[in-house]
Amino acid sequence: MLANAPASAERVKDIARFSGVRANALTGYGIVVGLTGTGDQNLEFTIQSLKSATARLGVLLPPGVNPQLRNAAAVIVTAELAPFAKPGQRLDVTVAALGQAKSLRGGTLLLTALQGPDGEIYALAQGSLAVGGFGAEGRDGSRIVVGTPATGRVPGGGIIERAVASPFTGSGPLFLDLNEPDFSAAKSVADAINRNFGGEAARAEDGIRIAINAPDAPASRIALAARVEALDVTLQPPAAKVIVNARTGTVVISGEVRILPAAVAHGNLTVRVTENQQASQPGPFGRGQTVVTQQSTVEAGEAQTRMNLFAPGAKLGEIIDAVNALGAAPGDLVAILEALKAAGALRAELVVI
Repeated sequence: MLANAPASAERVKDIARFSGVRANALTGYGIVVGLTGTGDQNLEFTIQSLKSATARLGVLLPPGVNPQLRNAAAVIVTAELAPFAKPGQRLDVTVAALGQAKSLRGGTLLLTALQGPDGEIYALAQGSLAVGGFGAEGRDGSRIVVGTPATGRVPGGGIIERAVASPFTGSGPLFLDLNEPDFSAAKSVADAINRNFGGEAARAEDGIRIAINAPDAPASRIALAARVEALDVTLQPPAAKVIVNARTGTVVISGEVRILPAAVAHGNLTVRVTENQQASQPGPFGRGQTVVTQQSTVEAGEAQTRMNLFAPGAKLGEIIDAVNALGAAPGDLVAILEALKAAGALRAELVVI
């Protein structure tokens, strides 16, 4: 759980980024060869891809002859093109099996073109795969898999061929976008820029974007961006929020959470069912038969219920003390918070992930 967070000073570079300064996703379709019998079996599109790859190398297979695919696999190759990346620089690529391949361990990616959303080729990738997982299979069909052997990486396997246009080579204002929407933060950033640069150098357009008047010369625009990123801005505490991870039972409560007057009672009901079989035998020299009888015992017990009163405007520390006094586990705390929210007593946004 988090403690109360007063207004704090943050650097602009930690809470915002300039528009256009971001990574770009690249995707390609390729072939991995050199597998040890764990590749695709007889997938038609993999056969066609392998024929095309060998044809580009000057090897033409006779009509009607298909290559064996136990040592090859069709894959999807993905990568991220970092902002300001230049031709000739290298990037890491991720390779994932597309067909029936059980493992890519020991494989080599053939030359693959990586395209952007606009269909243009921005990088080329090839190289030996590094696979973290592994799998083993017995003749009787038993199988064990650790990790994901059908996915691997080629560190530094991509070479950039085309650069993305930089937002600092244009003209007009620069746009600064906050990482999280907040009207007070947008106004604070704009005010800090105006105090340091004078006049109306910046203006908040909405809860995320701040427009900054900038010169046209790329060097001057970069110098301006560097000065803006180094500014300190005093921010107000964030909105009150309770985040619940339903799978792990983890609950995070921000310091601004408040609770209206409310009384909470928490108790546990335990039901125990015991089954016992007993044999009923006839007396000596009797003509009866042994009979097995079933005896069931059902017990119910309820833990002592305790009630706690939340005073008006209860803060985080008081909430934690009250929950501990009730003896509530993380899963029970989720139910308590949901009940408070339903009753209108929880003054915070409840997010379940």
